[in-house]
Amino acid sequence: QVQLVESGGGLVQPGESLRLSCAASGSIFSVGPMGWYRQAPGKQRELVATITNGGSTNYADSVKGRFTISRDNAKNTVCLQMNSLKPGATAVYYCRADSVTTVARIQLNYWGQGTQVIVSS
Repeated sequence: QVQLVESGGGLVQPGESLRLSCAASGSIFSVGPMGWYRQAPGKQRELVATITNGGSTNYADSVKGRFTISRDNAKNTVCLQMNSLKPGATAVYYCRADSVTTVARIQLNYWGQGTQVIVSS
């Protein structure tokens, strides 16, 4: 059984920063790309940023230059540093891990339960 647990969400004012963390736990042999997605009220879930286990990153145009994704392969964790936050960033942020291979050599994709980010004055 593999679980992704996010932390770090909260309420911040516009212009402030927030750091999200996600840890994958369980009988894990390896983890492929990891990423962050978000879903605002009434909208579809959208990609925020992804990172491969080699460190290659991809960002949504709306967050380029302000958000930074990073990962620790040894700990199976991924973080999202969010700077200069705008009210439009308000959403539930979900962690995702692709191609997670367990010690039993079963490979699946996983989502975390989500963490709420609210940017408001």
